[in-house]
Amino acid sequence: MKVALYARYSSDNQRDASIEDQLRLCRLHAEKQGWTVVDSYTDRAISGASLLRPGIQELIGDATRGKFAIVLAEAMDRLSRDQEDIAGLFKRMAFAGVRIVTLSEGDVTHLHVGLKGTMNALFLKDLADKTRRGLRGRVAHGKSGGGLCFGYDVVKQFAADGEPIRGDRTINEAEAAVVRRIFTDYLCGKSSRTIAFELNREGVPGPQGAEWGPSTIHGNPKRGVGILNNELYVGRLVWNRLRYLKDPDTGKRVSRLNPESEWVILDVPELRIVDQDTWDAVKARQQTLAYEPSAPGENKLNDRRRPRHLFAGLGSVLKPLASDEAE
Repeated sequence: MKVALYARYSSDNQRDASIEDQLRLCRLHAEKQGWTVVDSYTDRAISGASLLRPGIQELIGDATRGKFAIVLAEAMDRLSRDQEDIAGLFKRMAFAGVRIVTLSEGDVTHLHVGLKGTMNALFLKDLADKTRRGLRGRVAHGKSGGGLCFGYDVVKQFAADGEPIRGDRTINEAEAAVVRRIFTDYLCGKSSRTIAFELNREGVPGPQGAEWGPSTIHGNPKRGVGILNNELYVGRLVWNRLRYLKDPDTGKRVSRLNPESEWVILDVPELRIVDQDTWDAVKARQQTLAYEPSAPGENKLNDRRRPRHLFAGLGSVLKPLASDEAE
């Protein structure tokens, strides 16, 4: 009987050794059963909340081509923690005539898919809730509740028991100078596109070392994203402004704006980079450049766009002239 092995780990708390341990246990089980291992598939440091993983996708493809008759994994949650995905995987394997066997559950049946899928879904929700509570507690003490933003460094320190103390930041003076320059250039009348172009031309690294783009600078004022909208630059920590959901079709995270009543706001003056007058002036300029359509489908920004061609927009002038000549 031909069998394929699958192994996965999902976080930095696990190691590559976790993959090898899973595969080793599966090989021992296959040997005891007299099965022939024809291939193994792995996904390293990738969440099990989606099937959009290279290893599992390759496994599904080979299964449909009849490369093996059994998929062997340590447990169902290695294959997927998502209830819909594990059901879909089970259905695909059944259609291809491939059994799913795990060391924990044995032969996976419809009953396993229903019960275990529900348990895994509840586990993910409980984990998300606990993580969120932990972040909220961290923010309540003036610490970071999210990723590191441009202009700051992580403060690495440890408690007496050796555990890392997370969430503390300090100003990165080199990056802070770039932030102040962006605010100043914007107040001088430069567009975000021009600012990004000049920074890239001078070789100034952007967030995470990437090149600068206009959206990185102007962002979205309502969502508080973009250099010009980050309230941390004026010593104001805003947490829970956005929530992130995973698109079931693409697996990518998309943001949704939370009600303002759910935001957590704290003053952290020690992290201020931009003075209040500059911030207020930038907000005022953004207001003057903001356009709201007065009628459905109307876009006033179209009136401000430059013609794409040298003589674009002259048609209404040239046509009457042509008709005059014809007369």
